[in-house]
Amino acid sequence: MEIPKFLIADSSALQDKIFILHTDYPRFLLDVETEEIEWYDALENEQDVDLEAEISELIESAYRFFDREMDSYDS
Repeated sequence: MEIPKFLIADSSALQDKIFILHTDYPRFLLDVETEEIEWYDALENEQDVDLEAEISELIESAYRFFDREMDSYDS
């Protein structure tokens, strides 16, 4: 099964919340409004990888994904 890299998630228990789920490593759930992140994988410092920059890019990519999805609903 092919799974998208990002998914939009919501819940009837938290009706005012919208989340972005990142399905690749490192998996996380991002609260769109508060920018809080719940990590599902342990973040390990790997050699030759700037983990902070990689995480920053993933979060920016998540918000770009969210903006594109919301634009497609408006169209």
